[in-house]
Parts: sequence; C-alpha cells; structure tokens
Amino acid sequence: MSTVINLNQFRKQKARATKRAQADENSVKFGRTKTQKDLEKAEKAKAKALLDGHKTDHIE
Repeated sequence: MSTVINLNQFRKQKARATKRAQADENSVKFGRTKTQKDLEKAEKAKAKALLDGHKTDHIE
C-alpha cells in the first residue's frame, strides 16, 4: 500500500524550493561582499566630505 501525500503541502514545498533557488541565484548575481559594501560606504563618505568642504554659506 502506498503512502498518502497531501498535495497542498507538496505544492507549497515545491514553491518554497523554487523561491529558495531563485534567491540563491540572485545573491550570487547581485550580492556584494562585506568588503565591497565597506569600500562603497567609505567612498560615499569621502565624496560627501569633499562636497561639504566646498560649500559656502552666503546669506543674501
């Protein structure tokens, strides 16, 4: 005698597996390492500091 399979659970498990596989692909394709994130953050901070250093406050 075969085992009973709940089709709703099977469908949901299959959907979860598909979403997990897509998420893994996206993390490889678009993900950045911590070093890359830190470098980008430092570059943004340096650019902001440079721009703020060139500001002049003229009240007219």
